[in-house]
Amino acid sequence: MSNKKYPSLLDNFEVRDLGNLELLAKQVVEGFIIGLHKSPFHGFSVEFAEHRLYNPGESTRDIDWKVYARSDKMFVKRFEEETNLRCQIVVDTSSSMYFPEVDGRSTASINKLRFSALAAASLMNLLKKQRDAFGLSTFDQRVHIHTHCKSSTSHYRLLLTYLDQLINQPEHNKTTSAAAALHQIADSIHRRSLVIIFSDMFEQGEEEQLFSALQHLKHNKHEVILFHTVDKAKELDFEFENRPYIFIDMETGERVRLQSNQVRDYYIEQMAKLQERLKIKCLQYKIDFIEADIQRGFRPILQSYLVKRSKMSS
Repeated sequence: MSNKKYPSLLDNFEVRDLGNLELLAKQVVEGFIIGLHKSPFHGFSVEFAEHRLYNPGESTRDIDWKVYARSDKMFVKRFEEETNLRCQIVVDTSSSMYFPEVDGRSTASINKLRFSALAAASLMNLLKKQRDAFGLSTFDQRVHIHTHCKSSTSHYRLLLTYLDQLINQPEHNKTTSAAAALHQIADSIHRRSLVIIFSDMFEQGEEEQLFSALQHLKHNKHEVILFHTVDKAKELDFEFENRPYIFIDMETGERVRLQSNQVRDYYIEQMAKLQERLKIKCLQYKIDFIEADIQRGFRPILQSYLVKRSKMSS
């Protein structure tokens, strides 16, 4: 895929084949870094800033062999971004995250789960470039995958395998228990981690428990970014033609037949209230709330992470 594709890959998800998640994540990150040079973040760099003399006995991995060829002296690259940041990426894998449904007959190329998986893979790629440690947690009714934070290439590829399985093995009628899962995750990760959550936060009747779980993460001294992952046009703005539809709850299988205009105004009002309550609670708990519209691409995801990381390291 040529560089010409980077802007569309970042801003308007047009890739239909997620067969190589590692390649796509690399392209998203490289396109993002190229764009940074033309943005207010032009000072950001994962390149090395200086060299130091090589000490006999240490790893030769970071020796700059080009400098050695010119000077006949061994220097080690010293990276600006050598930190101890730990980042736990948490992905909601309940059935509602597979909206809009993607199959062989569908015109949709992306759904919330696919978006979250590629966004997570891209963040991992960027974290690896910066030598930060990262882990992955996935949940629906319970926590299914929970890895500790590491920064190795083998660990990165293992987590990509987990994400690839989520993309290729969708399951219907999986409900969510985000509150219980987030409580468990809050207790099982290293204190003072950065926790990045991808979820649509659709957990009916469990708002207070959900807010309690978010508060638990902050109580354990974690920094938190919540990417509220939605298809904004359909799920928030209810952009459906005025004709009869059968709406199917992807988590319970319940079906409702109705004319879209009959419920549009009420639906939009209720969704706006839900989102406002989420925003207020996140503001109260000092959690970054970011609306992640799957039709807007990945630039807002990577940029929000970069802003948070710069604040944590300053």
